[in-house]
Amino acid sequence: MSTAVLSLGSNLGERITYLRMVVADLGTALVAASPVYETAPWGVTDQPDFLNAVVIADDPALDGWGWLRRGQRLEAEAERVREQHWGPRTLDVDVVAVRDHDGWVRSDDPELRLPHPGTPSRATVLGPWLDADPDAVLDGHGPVAELLAALPGAERAAMRRRDDLALLP
Repeated sequence: MSTAVLSLGSNLGERITYLRMVVADLGTALVAASPVYETAPWGVTDQPDFLNAVVIADDPALDGWGWLRRGQRLEAEAERVREQHWGPRTLDVDVVAVRDHDGWVRSDDPELRLPHPGTPSRATVLGPWLDADPDAVLDGHGPVAELLAALPGAERAAMRRRDDLALLP
């Protein structure tokens, strides 16, 4: 069995519908889901705000590559177009971390880097992940709560929790 932490984001079209599509696809594999947050874009800033969330899922049939391919399939179903690095997107599914029976999976492959690079410095991932799993630890970096607390207060404050938008029915 492997457990994956997946970071979800959308800033085009029916943003919440795209995030809910991932949850529906996971079905009984879903272990936990964070609240939804609205955040300003990162990297390329002249684009609409994002909805972000983190889900945790278990699937005995998937390894890190399987989780990556599942996320890519979901992005394709959402008609994601990759025209600009960090550009607007209907759906972004990032594999943040994967744990199997041997422990945390590490990968330096350019297509599947685990843990996902940038995670220690992104409130948009750490905050929702902490909501989904208050005891979360990012392999090689430490407790997610400590990583989030170490970020500038302005980054944490810029995340607007959207309790009016639930991932789960």
